Amino acid sequence: MRSIVLVVAAVGCVLLAGCSAVSPVVHSGGPVTIAFGACCHQDKEQPIWEAIVAADPDLFIFAGDNIYGDTEDMAVLRAKYDALAAVPGYQRLLDTCPILAVYDDHDFGLNDGGREYPMRAESAAMCLDFFGVAAEDPRRGHEGVYGATVTGEPGRRVQVILLDTRYFRDPLDADPRSLSEKSAANVVGWYQPTADRTRTLLGEAQWRWLGEELRKDADVRLVVSSVQVVPNEKGMECWGNMPHERTALFDLIESTGAQGVVFLSGDVHFAEISRTDEGPYPLYDFTSSGLTQSPDPTWHQSVNSFRRPGMVHREQSFGVVQVDWDGDGTQLRLQARTLNGKVAFEEIVPLRSLK
Repeated sequence: MRSIVLVVAAVGCVLLAGCSAVSPVVHSGGPVTIAFGACCHQDKEQPIWEAIVAADPDLFIFAGDNIYGDTEDMAVLRAKYDALAAVPGYQRLLDTCPILAVYDDHDFGLNDGGREYPMRAESAAMCLDFFGVAAEDPRRGHEGVYGATVTGEPGRRVQVILLDTRYFRDPLDADPRSLSEKSAANVVGWYQPTADRTRTLLGEAQWRWLGEELRKDADVRLVVSSVQVVPNEKGMECWGNMPHERTALFDLIESTGAQGVVFLSGDVHFAEISRTDEGPYPLYDFTSSGLTQSPDPTWHQSVNSFRRPGMVHREQSFGVVQVDWDGDGTQLRLQARTLNGKVAFEEIVPLRSLK
């Protein structure tokens, strides 16, 4: 039996077939289990839902690239969401637990896209519609799809913060190096850090909102970013492409006194755990990707000086965050699980270390 109280309303789900009304879920005692994943191509086989359902999560979080839309035609985007909705395994997940979601670039509509995408407002509305975000939900009251929820009783509160890393993001700087130069540095991506401190990843309004959320009472905070927060060396999309924004995020965690922060991310088509000491306490970035997508053969070997030893898995997988409540002895189990539900790797983080 678990200790979590979660209400996710699904109101106004008339546009798409992927959402369903979710009643309050109330458990008492025991651990909380939250599953998450990213990079799910709607036209590929999706056997991984069987393992996710078997994990019996209290909540599932989509961390982005939930479909591969890549279009400015909203009818095409809607049809691709409908294709996901029709997958039997996904339908079983809908019957198992509530779902929270934020998009990344492909379901936003433009590969590596940001605020320049002309259909961003329409795409954001479609994402909220598909995942059953209620008409009265605060996420409907601003641009983008960022939002947050706090669940559980005092002393066992879990906050989920969903960041929108697309809607407001300024352009990135391309890496001018040749393929051979990047290969020599074990860099697999296309971008380099910008020196322009006026550029933003979240936008002014979302930054203000995030500060307010981090000040709320919570014991564990799962901050969902579609792109990686801690790793910044691969040349792929990440917070490190705007170093001032990455530093500002760590500083905000410190200035708000927010405890228990763990980042959840996706995007890179493989799973890994990274950790940095740049914050007020060790900050972990648990990347789970992909649900259907596999990486280029070299991506999982790319440079990441923040990677925890042995914490990398290149095959399809999903992530599990299990909170084992025990007062000062509370632990977070960060697990990557395979298509068969086996644990590919696990990092155990004492909650007291995130203070």
